[in-house]
Amino acid sequence: MNIIFLLAVIFFIFVLLIIEAGLYAYRKFRYPFRKQIRERLFAYGEEEEEEEEEGMITDLQRKKPPLSGVPILNTLLQQLPSRIIEKLRLFLNQADTRLPLGFYLLLTLLLILGGFLVVINLTGVVGLSLFIGIILGILPYLYLSLKRKRWQQKFESQLADGLDFIARAMRAGNAFTTGMKLAADELGGPLGAEFRETINEINFGVRISDALRNLVKRVDCPDLKFFVVATNIQSEAGGNLAEIIENISRIIRERAKLEGKVKILTAEARVSAFILSVLPFVVMGILSVINPDYLKILFSDPTGKKIITIAMVMVLTGILVIYRMVKVKV
Repeated sequence: MNIIFLLAVIFFIFVLLIIEAGLYAYRKFRYPFRKQIRERLFAYGEEEEEEEEEGMITDLQRKKPPLSGVPILNTLLQQLPSRIIEKLRLFLNQADTRLPLGFYLLLTLLLILGGFLVVINLTGVVGLSLFIGIILGILPYLYLSLKRKRWQQKFESQLADGLDFIARAMRAGNAFTTGMKLAADELGGPLGAEFRETINEINFGVRISDALRNLVKRVDCPDLKFFVVATNIQSEAGGNLAEIIENISRIIRERAKLEGKVKILTAEARVSAFILSVLPFVVMGILSVINPDYLKILFSDPTGKKIITIAMVMVLTGILVIYRMVKVKV
């Protein structure tokens, strides 16, 4: 009876997932620019809340993009605290994905319940089933985290060149915003998109300092924070901004070289960490193929089930400790 109920829940989540994907595909095909227009109007309309003229902003400008294409699911997600919702929106934007939050949440639930149901039927070990279900459930998060990391690495690799563009443009007599626009047009990629967003905010009347702070909120990059802080201080205290930007660009390049050397020196440790992480699972798989009866007692005996559960927890803890040890911050 429990298995039938669990199957019904999985089927229900699967249907919601199909509806979510179908609605997204339909809206993407039917209204290709609606989401971009709403996001832009909301972003620029929200900045002017102090002025009387803000009463003229329409509901369309104030409306945020939905968290899910399914109305019921979107209503449920809207009940989350606003701070959590904003962090989730920012995470998806930095992952450079167009699918809504509801799609990934449904996929996570489907993988957790599906993995649990399959393993519990094969082994009967609740602890192992929960472990496998959780591992499968974090796959969408790991996928988005990987995309986010690649996006940030691409942005950081372009930042030094972008600052050089700004510095050269200012030395040639152009304005700071003109230099940012030139960098956005020439470089493209993540940096071009974010710089272009910042220029659009300035063109809509947002102060340069506020637009740069919004840029820092959208992009988690320490080097970018140095650039923004230096620019804001220079705008108040005065000084040669072009020279300051050139110095920041030089520091960023030197730091990138140091990070490259650190990666080379820690390459052996990272490979060892990977081997040690997958070794228990590989050995268990090989033993199951060569001699299935060798591990059978672990899944049939109550004590064996407890041993497997404890072993999985210890393996996961060891993996986290190993990767923490080989991760060196520069």
